[in-house]
Amino acid sequence: MRLKVANAFKADETMQLRVPLPDISNTGEYAVSEISGHSGETSSGRIRADNAAGRPRRRPRPAGRGDRNRRKAPRPRLAAVPRLALLLSAGGALAARLAPYARRMRPRYPRPGRTGLRRWLPSWRQWLGGSLAGVGLSGLFLAVAYAATDIPDNLNSYALQQDNVYFWADGTPMARTGWVQRQAMPLKDIPADVRWAVLAAENESFYSDPGVSFTGITRALLRTLGQGDTQGGSTITQQYVKNVYLNQDQTVRRKFTEAMIALKLDNRMSKDEILESYLNTSWFGRGTYGIQRAAQAYYGKDVGELNASEAAFLAALLKGAGLYDPTLSGANRARAVERWSWTLDRMVEIGKLPKAERATYREFPEPLERNPLYDTGEQSDYLVELASQYAKKAARISDKEFDLGGYQIYTTFDKKRETQLTGVVTKARKKALEDQPKTARTARYGAASVAADGRILAVYGGPDHREQGYNESNATTVPAGSAFTPFVYAAALEHGVRKTRGGAATPVTGDSLYDGDDDVPVTTPEGPYWDRSGRKVAVSNDGDRSYGRISLHRAMALSVNTPFMQLGMDTGLDRVRATAEAAGLLRSSIGAHVPALSMGSSTPSAIRMASGYSTFAAAGRHTEPYSVRRITHNGAQVPLDLPRPRRAVGADVAGEVTSALTEAFRTAHPDDAPATTKVAGKAGTTQNDTAAWYVGTHKSVSTAVVVYRIDLAKSLEPLPLKGIAGTADDSVPYDIWSGAVSPLG
Repeated sequence: MRLKVANAFKADETMQLRVPLPDISNTGEYAVSEISGHSGETSSGRIRADNAAGRPRRRPRPAGRGDRNRRKAPRPRLAAVPRLALLLSAGGALAARLAPYARRMRPRYPRPGRTGLRRWLPSWRQWLGGSLAGVGLSGLFLAVAYAATDIPDNLNSYALQQDNVYFWADGTPMARTGWVQRQAMPLKDIPADVRWAVLAAENESFYSDPGVSFTGITRALLRTLGQGDTQGGSTITQQYVKNVYLNQDQTVRRKFTEAMIALKLDNRMSKDEILESYLNTSWFGRGTYGIQRAAQAYYGKDVGELNASEAAFLAALLKGAGLYDPTLSGANRARAVERWSWTLDRMVEIGKLPKAERATYREFPEPLERNPLYDTGEQSDYLVELASQYAKKAARISDKEFDLGGYQIYTTFDKKRETQLTGVVTKARKKALEDQPKTARTARYGAASVAADGRILAVYGGPDHREQGYNESNATTVPAGSAFTPFVYAAALEHGVRKTRGGAATPVTGDSLYDGDDDVPVTTPEGPYWDRSGRKVAVSNDGDRSYGRISLHRAMALSVNTPFMQLGMDTGLDRVRATAEAAGLLRSSIGAHVPALSMGSSTPSAIRMASGYSTFAAAGRHTEPYSVRRITHNGAQVPLDLPRPRRAVGADVAGEVTSALTEAFRTAHPDDAPATTKVAGKAGTTQNDTAAWYVGTHKSVSTAVVVYRIDLAKSLEPLPLKGIAGTADDSVPYDIWSGAVSPLG
């Protein structure tokens, strides 16, 4: 092959071509011919021209000498050649088509053929092209941002947390606990008037918009860039996103992220789900989150009881509770009234409130002066403590789940009884501080009322839970003393007595006689009972009085102690212990297995003593005391293991014990109740004067009161009462008991 080289090449230029030629040998490969040119010279071999400096040319290499070292030409792929050619060809054609437009779009300044200011302004084509490019780039940016934005997996911690609400037995709110006041409500339980009041005030196009308001976002961004804060324009979906996924920082970045998440959320959740979540997480002031808590905080009622007028006011609070709570200032009230009226009018305009009904709402619905949910009270804290402990145990709720809140706990506490019990104990405490300030400083008062079916109706736990954390009604601190003897009596009536070791049991009745003298030694089948110090064990009656032979029924009525010490030994202390536990006393509080057990060495709480006496009032069937009757979680029922009654002693045994306790009350307080009133009760004293009790039953409700002294700064041992509990004729525990259950008619 020969190739002419143009003479335009200069003498110092060197050219080398590699041309693929088909192989005539049909091997499928290409032969390569190298052609070098210099000043018009060509050769089929390899020729180097002398350079401009006149260096001698090399002699041609003999054929075959350098074949081994000669570099082989690369073998191009046949398919790549046409593909590349096609691409280049297409690209060239496209470039050729666009070139004229590009030349037109290219700014030329000053513009030819124009005069004045127009010489320096872009043409309409340039304006159009720039605008389209801006729209395209913006759309691309938003598409990438939308794809890159994920809905966070975790909500803000406070967005999940709710409070727990406690209710009295009559269903009225008693107290609430938790860091936030929030109770989630299903949308179906929120009236339509409430929902549309919020939508009319905040986002009437909620059910038709895509989750964001583009005009509102633009307005907010301009506001942010101009004055440094965001304002308005957020849909309910955006507000919900801000409340539960983001922080409250008012920045362009947060606003943009809010919009992207809102768009995705609108595609993932239904409108009803978003609205329900929004209504349950929004801030309404007064420490409340959610429409349910707002209804209770401002109107003392559940959201289901709100009318359209009240709902319109609550909707106004979403603009800023600090500016619209009318109880804070006159200016707030003026704003609230204006916003309330406007919201009602908007509801009419969008067809969600009849004009006739709107006309009835002329007066502004004044909210409560203060949040009733904050009224926990001094005693309510003790009640909440009891109820929460029982709720977690009976409903199998973990501490973590309970602390997240959302539970409605319906207690057994009777508000009227609680108020009355607290009042009489407070009065007694105050009187003691006035009469004996030094002694009364360490005085403690515990009290509890328990129904025959196990419901705890009222307790007195102490003067103030914030200052004294432990609950005196539930404390197992001091012995029961002679108030324990009804359990000994019940055990003997139930099991009989044994006078010989291993002998048959002999039945016991109320007419069975025992020695009622003072300081009678306790005996066993083998003889007197000796304690570890080598002394005979005996017990004294109150006032060291002797009664001679006396029936057990009469001994109970007159509170004679000595017969019951011996009765316990004859019955068997193991049976006495079992009967006391079956009646309601805790095993951990039962005293040691010695004769003093029958005289009340056990240390039951006031709640358990009341529960034990209620067993006799329930004809021998015992129900464990409980403080919670029902639990719901955000309105859904929570399974609750309520105690069931079980047989503790026979009905005839319970009847005899109740009869003896009734005579005990009549004997000690003959004028305090009509003869037809069913009242039974007994005082309880201790040998070392460390506690004074009164436990009695009135109308199937048993109430136990204990007074004792203890100085926790020095010791956990009870101190002598030194008259702080009064006398047998003027007993402070009895005065508290009678005041708590009055009238006794």
